[in-house]
Amino acid sequence: MSGLTIAQKLIKAHLVAGDITVPGSDVALHIDQTLTQDATGTMAYLALENMGIDQVKTERSVAYIDHNTLQCGFENADDHRFIQSVAAKYGIVYSRPGNGICHQTHLERFGKPGKTLLGSDSHTPTGGALGMLAMGAGGMDVAVAMAGGAYHIRMPKMMKVNVTGTLRPFVTAKDMALELLRRISVKGGVGYIIEWAGEGVERLDVPQRATIANMGTETGATTTVFASDEKTKQFLRAQGRAEDWTELSSDADAKYDLVIDMDLNDLHPMIACPHSPDKVVRVSEIQGLKADQVCIGSCTNSSLRDLEQVAAILRGKTIADTVSLSISPGSRQVLSQLSRSGALNDLIHAGARILECACGPCIGMGFSPNSGGVSVRTFNRNFLGRSGTKDGQVYLCSPETAAATALFGCVTDPETLPKTDPIPAVEQFAVDDTGFIMPRPAEEAAKLTTVHGVNIKPLPVGRAPEEEIDAIATLKVGDDITTDHIMPAGAKILPYRSNVPKLSEYCFGVIDESFPERAKANGQTIIIGGSNYGQGSSREHAALVPLYLGVRAIVVKSFARIHSANLINAGILPLTFVNAADYDRIDQGDSLRLSGVREGLSCGSITLTDLTKGIDIPLKCELDDYQRALLQCGGLMKYMEANNN
Repeated sequence: MSGLTIAQKLIKAHLVAGDITVPGSDVALHIDQTLTQDATGTMAYLALENMGIDQVKTERSVAYIDHNTLQCGFENADDHRFIQSVAAKYGIVYSRPGNGICHQTHLERFGKPGKTLLGSDSHTPTGGALGMLAMGAGGMDVAVAMAGGAYHIRMPKMMKVNVTGTLRPFVTAKDMALELLRRISVKGGVGYIIEWAGEGVERLDVPQRATIANMGTETGATTTVFASDEKTKQFLRAQGRAEDWTELSSDADAKYDLVIDMDLNDLHPMIACPHSPDKVVRVSEIQGLKADQVCIGSCTNSSLRDLEQVAAILRGKTIADTVSLSISPGSRQVLSQLSRSGALNDLIHAGARILECACGPCIGMGFSPNSGGVSVRTFNRNFLGRSGTKDGQVYLCSPETAAATALFGCVTDPETLPKTDPIPAVEQFAVDDTGFIMPRPAEEAAKLTTVHGVNIKPLPVGRAPEEEIDAIATLKVGDDITTDHIMPAGAKILPYRSNVPKLSEYCFGVIDESFPERAKANGQTIIIGGSNYGQGSSREHAALVPLYLGVRAIVVKSFARIHSANLINAGILPLTFVNAADYDRIDQGDSLRLSGVREGLSCGSITLTDLTKGIDIPLKCELDDYQRALLQCGGLMKYMEANNN
């Protein structure tokens, strides 16, 4: 075998089973660290409680409270209390509400080069900026990792983005990420790990790399990785964690399945138009578009570096009368440093509204735009309705473009602004870890009990499939259906993330508000979809809620990685058309039959009969041995139950 890429080295070092030389084959990995957030954490911890362990087996597990921080009723507060009680009992670090966004905060305080990180949030690959193998997954998979089990993935192919040149003033790492999305789309990274390399990358600091790693999720990639080098060492030293640094790079003769060249000298400020992160154009192409709102922050662009640059642009100026501007610092550390440097004062006096250190508007938790309003955001997603306003028009850009837009009230190319001084690297952060509650001694934790609020309901559990399944095609959808389409976010819905029966009322609400009642009436349901079904968030609610509503199978042209795994964990059959054109032969409302199901789990082929039209359609059921075992049992919880007895 030739030399290894960074990702291959990380996988090899953590390999429990499998062969890294065979792309697409099942590999099982040991996980060093996990993270959860509160919108997905309750599901993970309900699963963990059923696994019969006393303490987590990982080197470090952290429970962050950063999504459901609007406490308009008891629900979110009850969930936070439950998560804190689980953390205390099982040896998990608890990050208090307001302490920061999980990815930014984990990067600062816990991320380590050479380690594996599994998180119940799809943007966990942000940790790849430190040379970690950091991956998003459903909460059940994270629970298995906390319990000491392996994490299974299909061995990815390797993509290298080879970067030359130098970023000009006001052209940023976010523009690099958007440029890659423009080239390869939200499907182009599926099945790959992306490694960014070259002399253009060597000049990027860790916050810039984190923005790129974070946005890599939007390509569908398994994760994104960077070398651990002098820039990594500098960042960790500034965090008071120099001892956590290890050098990590690819071998000179490493082989890649795909190489993309990017010359930064040719790059301009970029912006993604509604309603997909890959609808990318130059900012100059839509310059002058009136903006109603500007939001700066999220796990993509809330670092000290980002917000210091925004403050420099806004210093001594006032935002346009027609614009509302929000700033969401990524962590208490960032907020503290902004205050110490005087940049916070610049932001406030420019007219910005300072929100707490949390996800906030990115997940639709407040600061929604006006009806039909244009919102220019530094976030990673602009899916339809995600902002909390169904017809909101959300654009994605760099903090520099967002700041320029806030000043002039319309989309503005920041390259037209007067130059500002470069933002210097921080030599020493003001470290304050009081927002973390650290694990108790095991003997003390053993005496504790977890606290379940009335809004926390048991997980729905799948059942082993029959040889023949009759169901209605209760819903037919198109390409690029996101988990936001399947299970919307927002301040109205997020408080019910622990209550699947209540949450089910909103399933597919962005597309068809009548779906939940129709599914209940039909009893058993098959959903028909197009390509890249389930892209976006790792939320396993997009599988658990359909399970609760009687969905037995999803038949599509292709799946996004994490959602397919979540369906299998839930016990829902993820099936694909042998011939993509057969998608057009099925209509919503048709009566369907799946035949040879249990045999098909083994041989990979199942027949779908459209009883309404009298036609047979061949389907693929592509599973590895582990996935096959899960589905034969009826999902991950049934599998764990069967194998723990």
